[in-house]
Amino acid sequence: MKPWIQKTLAGVFGATIVLGGLTACAGGHRHGEMGPEKIAEIRGKVVNRVSSKLDLDDAQKAKLNALADTLQAQRAAFKGKTPDPRAEAKAIVAGEKFDRARAQALMEEKTRAVQTASPEVIAALADFYDSLNPAQQQKVREMMDKRGRHGGGWMSRG
Repeated sequence: MKPWIQKTLAGVFGATIVLGGLTACAGGHRHGEMGPEKIAEIRGKVVNRVSSKLDLDDAQKAKLNALADTLQAQRAAFKGKTPDPRAEAKAIVAGEKFDRARAQALMEEKTRAVQTASPEVIAALADFYDSLNPAQQQKVREMMDKRGRHGGGWMSRG
């Protein structure tokens, strides 16, 4: 694989890992759904942390926020109309036999949601990553490497 392709892919996947926490702030909570206020609070903390670690300027912060919006929209589309994903999973195994048709339908629904939203996610991720200067991009790659080796990374303390 050509070096520029490897660097581009590393950057895209790195930013995805870095910003994956943003999707978590849009999601449910172990003790029920988080309200919009809690989601906004957590998202703000994540965006501030990434902004601080990368020393982003205002234009870059705007692109990071646009990416966060896109990731939240994708997560909402992925979640779909299923009010309780665990109940859906339980229903698949509730009978004497695994409900293959229901599992396949669920998988197709989720896959469609991801495929539909991926161009927007990739575009927002690329816009953000491309707005970074070379030193910031290198920092993303280093954090990806650190996360892979030590399990730490962007969301770790310190």
